[in-house]
Amino acid sequence: MKKIFIVVLCLSAAVFSACTSLGDIFVDSQRSHLESGLAELERAIVPLEALGPNEARSKTADIASARQMIARMERESSADADYSGRLIAWSGRLSILEGRYTEAQRLYRQSIQVSPGNSVAVILSIRLEGDPAKRLEIIERESAVLNQRASGAGELNIERGRALLELNRFPEAAGAFDTAFASGINEIYSETFRADRNRAWELRNTSGVAASTLNVLGRETITWNDCIALARDETQLLRFLTAGRTVPDNELFTRLVDRGFIPFTQDITVTQWPNDRPRPTEPVTRAGAAWFVWHLNAQARADRGMLTRYSARFSTGPNPRSPIADVPPLTPFFDSILGCVETELMSLMDGRNFRPSQPMRGADLLTILRRMDN
Repeated sequence: MKKIFIVVLCLSAAVFSACTSLGDIFVDSQRSHLESGLAELERAIVPLEALGPNEARSKTADIASARQMIARMERESSADADYSGRLIAWSGRLSILEGRYTEAQRLYRQSIQVSPGNSVAVILSIRLEGDPAKRLEIIERESAVLNQRASGAGELNIERGRALLELNRFPEAAGAFDTAFASGINEIYSETFRADRNRAWELRNTSGVAASTLNVLGRETITWNDCIALARDETQLLRFLTAGRTVPDNELFTRLVDRGFIPFTQDITVTQWPNDRPRPTEPVTRAGAAWFVWHLNAQARADRGMLTRYSARFSTGPNPRSPIADVPPLTPFFDSILGCVETELMSLMDGRNFRPSQPMRGADLLTILRRMDN
């Protein structure tokens, strides 16, 4: 009888141990499923947030998909307060993108009631503030108590970088982004905010430039008016037209067109200029920028021969050829593009092609103009 009791006891212990292990496995599996859902939601919402509310609102299909994802996750009940708090906060962050700020504020209050101090709600509180200086104050305050939480440092530094970028504090912004990327933050953040980080690094040495220049430098596409403003406000390259006097923008544009510093077209396939004059608000391509830059360079050096130097070498004879794959040898832009490339004012995008129709960036043009001015 004693032996039977011992056997039963051992079997009971084994069964209890097995049940405990199965229970742990179930809990771990459920937690993993919930965290996977939040990570998927993060990958859906963060790129939309990077666009800003106005532009993100046009991504109706993406916003609707994220909202459906949240609704599905809300139907999966969970006793985990931290999970519930973060899900509510993600819903609030999506509400901002939907233009429902009152709802976002309500969800923020609900989130911190369920899970005080959760990292997603902290970011929501920052995004609810429109003033970048005040956002920075919230970020610094939250960073001071960060050692009480296990996560959120990377996300806070992303928000710090964004706020500093808006405040034109570019060196600090670049450092904040780099700190965030090195923190082990989810890859979606480095993918989404890499362009902001690169812009901060490009502009980190632009202290002392005019306020209007900073606005131009932040653009991926610039106009002829922008090109003129950069050359006028940040260099001496237009003094031959202005003589130090203030010349109205429209008059300065007209003078530059009439004297050939701005081409009538930016289509490098033409062999003859069109009759229509360019517009000052016309987006500038790399080909157009090369023309503008090279003609200013020839003016600054008092050497008009620069404007035909390369076509005389490459484009004459029965079989004209071009050393740049996507620049025709008979295009009017040939000398300007080859001159900019050979003097390293501009570069080939892939070592072979110039990409003449690609938009010109403000920060790149300022770098070129300053190099010429020096």
